[in-house]
Amino acid sequence: MTTPATTTPIDDEARVFTAGEKIKLALISLIGYLAVRLIGCTLRYEISAETEEGLREPVHPGIFAFWHRCVIPATYQWRNRGLAVLTSRSFDGEYIARIIRRLGYEPIRGSSSRGGAQGLLELQRVLEQGRSAVFTIDGPRGPAFVAKRGATALARITGVRIVPFYIAVERAWALRSWDRMIIPKPFSRVHARAAAAIHVPAGADEATFDRCHAALQAALERVRDDAEAVFRSAPATK
Repeated sequence: MTTPATTTPIDDEARVFTAGEKIKLALISLIGYLAVRLIGCTLRYEISAETEEGLREPVHPGIFAFWHRCVIPATYQWRNRGLAVLTSRSFDGEYIARIIRRLGYEPIRGSSSRGGAQGLLELQRVLEQGRSAVFTIDGPRGPAFVAKRGATALARITGVRIVPFYIAVERAWALRSWDRMIIPKPFSRVHARAAAAIHVPAGADEATFDRCHAALQAALERVRDDAEAVFRSAPATK
């Protein structure tokens, strides 16, 4: 059963777009939405986890964290579940917000560089409602594979566990972007790997916070290696 996303303003700092920007946003968001839907419906997903609990349907509320690189297969896999996603207030963040809203997510505007504190407050509200939050943890601009501290901070505020995961794709195009984003080729196998959940004690001191954040970084690297190894070890296919 899916949960509809709660409607919130795209940005609480209302921005007026030029006519050209409006056309660009409309085209990019439509093309992006269609690309995710058309490619996603051909993919064959499989899931593994470090713990038995990780193989079950996610328990809410939760804080889910993954690398920006695998945003396309992740977006399709967990669509229409009312998940709240921290999304940059930049122009790029605007069309991303429009794409994921169409796919049943609630974009929460904020990032490490703009509106981060407000974004965390909104995500805290989401968790208090019994829903879940999602971080593309090295976004919005990198560096790639370096976890920002927002998810760990939210976990300390709320006591909600962080579930790191990664999605590897058997056959994909890799962009030459900062995040090395992968675009799955149609009909590829996709492997999602979840790490054991990380608990950050509510009100943890800075030393404990740093240890938990280091554990998050290590878990993200571990599940990335595990998921990608599935296809490195598989027999070559034509």
